[in-house]
Amino acid sequence: MLQRTQAQPGNGFQLLPAIDLRGGRVVRLAEGDFGRETVYEADPAEVARGFAAAGARWIHIVDLDGARDGARRQTDDVAKIVAAVGESVACEVAGGLRDEQAVAAVLDAGAGRAVVGTAALREPAFVERLVARFGAERVAVALDVRYGMAVGQGWVPGAFGVPVDEALAALADRGARTFIVTAIERDGLLTGPNLDLLGRMIALGRVDIIASAGVSSLADVSAVRALGCAGAVVGRAIYEGRLDLAEAVRLTA
Repeated sequence: MLQRTQAQPGNGFQLLPAIDLRGGRVVRLAEGDFGRETVYEADPAEVARGFAAAGARWIHIVDLDGARDGARRQTDDVAKIVAAVGESVACEVAGGLRDEQAVAAVLDAGAGRAVVGTAALREPAFVERLVARFGAERVAVALDVRYGMAVGQGWVPGAFGVPVDEALAALADRGARTFIVTAIERDGLLTGPNLDLLGRMIALGRVDIIASAGVSSLADVSAVRALGCAGAVVGRAIYEGRLDLAEAVRLTA
């Protein structure tokens, strides 16, 4: 097993530039819609090296093909990203991690943290098993929220869902300590984070909340940090030059 920097919940604010992979390229989706894709780069490893050079300590990687298909699809590209940044940057990996074997594989490949979503909502005991096997610091839960519901397969209209407050409480009871909360209606639109939703999740206590979707400026980063979020995922704002990653890293150091 490769040894990489591991997550330390509660140990400072985590700024996570995002690399969303589809067909081996770096893309962003609008509101999680696979039909509304913007392609930014063809070399994910080079993007990761750029993030590392800007001072990032974390990178958020999503295998979009894996998420849609329910199984890992871009294993080689994820491994190349992890290798490209070495031990100086921790990578968390999401997308298609629906069983313990898939989670073990990304952690064995050097990821600092695995992110589970759909499988966790369907079976909270899955999270309990992961925490028991790998430790809470190496497992995060993605809550993709639409109209107050944490939904599995969040890109599919009408997908099954659980009231987000109930989902967080149930999964925290199973040992989850890090939650990535995405307001689907703001994802990839650069409209600012949903502070009301994030505040509600923080008010429930007991866990670390990482803000995702809509973070598009240094002011947004400062806002979610002041609110009490443990971190923020930033994607399109970096690729389109609206947020300078190096400056954001300095702001949150």
